[in-house]
Amino acid sequence: MLLKVKQFRYGADNLGYLIYANESALAVDGGAPEAILSFIAGHRLSLRFVANTHGHADHTGGNRTLLTATAARLLSPADLTDGGAIGLDGEEVRIIQTPGHTEDSRSFYTGRALIAGDTLFNGTIGNCFSGDLEGFYLSIRKLMALPDETIVYAGHDYVKDSLAFARRLEPGNAALDAFLRRYDPGHVFSTLADERKINPYLRFNEPGIVALLESLDLPRETEWERWRSLMSIE
Repeated sequence: MLLKVKQFRYGADNLGYLIYANESALAVDGGAPEAILSFIAGHRLSLRFVANTHGHADHTGGNRTLLTATAARLLSPADLTDGGAIGLDGEEVRIIQTPGHTEDSRSFYTGRALIAGDTLFNGTIGNCFSGDLEGFYLSIRKLMALPDETIVYAGHDYVKDSLAFARRLEPGNAALDAFLRRYDPGHVFSTLADERKINPYLRFNEPGIVALLESLDLPRETEWERWRSLMSIE
């Protein structure tokens, strides 16, 4: 039995998720609580847990409604330790701590899909509000170790702006056009294989990116320097 993921769009560009099995479900960043509750009722699911990729209000705003309407339990940071798991009908959702965007950022991995919050978007990464650039780099490297076929579900739909920025850095990258042709605002996702082709923050070892950093006279001798230099480009 594979865990399934349902995406819910809310606000201007936020994306929330329901991970579910046969009977049980976990809401992650449930900012569309009415739609989530309707889906749960329609599919005869029991919402067992509510969790968040991080503590920003645009991701936690639906928690109270979901908890009030169901018997679900809010998972605290103590419940969401790195490498830990959440059980759903015999399946497990793995927790991957990914500090950088915020100190408390975490991702949820089903074995097939990754709910990455504001750490890894489709085509870019989040702002480093924590100030810990090296920690953010290590989090990205951790996610890059997942299989290429991993489906990446992000906390926002920033696809068009992200790919416009990527095109500025790599104007000859044909993968950007190919990805945009497949882009569907009704179901926003990529794979890690896609990200390795379109996301400059995962392409720090590509010759074109290294040449760009050289042209800008930015540090580029190590992976960490290349990534930090990319983060400095506006």
